[in-house]
Amino acid sequence: MMTIASKSIFNLLRLLWLQIFKQTTMSSEQQTAPTLPSMKDAYKFLKLVPNPDGTLTRPDIPSVPTSPDQTLYRDIPLNPKNATFIRLYRPSAAPPNSKLPIVVYFHGGGFVIVSATSSFIHEFCTEIAEQASALVASLEYRLAPEHRLPAAYEDGVEAISWVKTQATIDGEDGACEPWMKQYADFSRVFVMGGSAGGNLVYHACLRALDLDLQPLKIVALVMNQPFFGGIRRTESELKFFDNHVIPLHATDLLWSLALPEDTDRGHEYCDPTTKGSSDGNIGRLPVCLVRGYAGDPLIDKQKEFAKMLDSRGVHVIGQWIDGGHHGVEIYDPVVARALYHDFKDFICSFQAA
Repeated sequence: MMTIASKSIFNLLRLLWLQIFKQTTMSSEQQTAPTLPSMKDAYKFLKLVPNPDGTLTRPDIPSVPTSPDQTLYRDIPLNPKNATFIRLYRPSAAPPNSKLPIVVYFHGGGFVIVSATSSFIHEFCTEIAEQASALVASLEYRLAPEHRLPAAYEDGVEAISWVKTQATIDGEDGACEPWMKQYADFSRVFVMGGSAGGNLVYHACLRALDLDLQPLKIVALVMNQPFFGGIRRTESELKFFDNHVIPLHATDLLWSLALPEDTDRGHEYCDPTTKGSSDGNIGRLPVCLVRGYAGDPLIDKQKEFAKMLDSRGVHVIGQWIDGGHHGVEIYDPVVARALYHDFKDFICSFQAA
């Protein structure tokens, strides 16, 4: 039996241990929670200039203009009021008398920068059309902060609805896009996006589930390095907080510009594991390919997202690649070729009806 003296010694040692543990924990937290550069530094890193009227002056990213001959790609107005459009691509050698799968593509850029006409987005869509022998409908959507979320999601739903319309309207009145009428297989539609575009794929398709899209059939979603976050810092975010492509202070700024006013990174648009307004639709999503790289600060959140989808009964294919970094395919042609090959194989695995 413990004596009063031994109990006192025990309690003293316990208090000392708790104090040491608390100090160690605080020290560990201080080490893993880095002091981030300022928002001013983030604007500078992203080459963004805020204007007094709330708009942004964005960096000058090389772009590809509208095709003069419209032989391999063409721009089609979507919603003139919102200045949105679809850049439609076809393969250079479309198989005769055959129907091609459709890829609805959403570009990245943190919902703040980049365009469907940006040269590296244009090149990506050209390659997907060529290598997967597909029609690619790349969406020019509204950017934040001039148009905060859910504006981009609404544009995404409009793009999907446009494809549905192409399947149902009479081509003789001139409203049907000729390439869609001639080549499109409306039973094999893929909705694909990278980074913020991957986020857009998820939220736009959740909304589209409430629409009657017949005879359109979305067979799979492809989310390459989807842009998600949250209040809680993940291990990969802390490990790569000063990442040369998307450092933590830059992603924080992008979310502050993209999310609705008076919200934070706990919002469902940013954190897909947060209970949201479309939770009931998650289990109705088609096959989801979620792809990420070990060197991406967002990799842990992407894995959490894939795990959440799986827990809701969604068929999830996770592709987790060693090395790399966010948007690595833009910088490394070898990685880009591997990405095109993976996407081609995935698209071709869904045979024509």
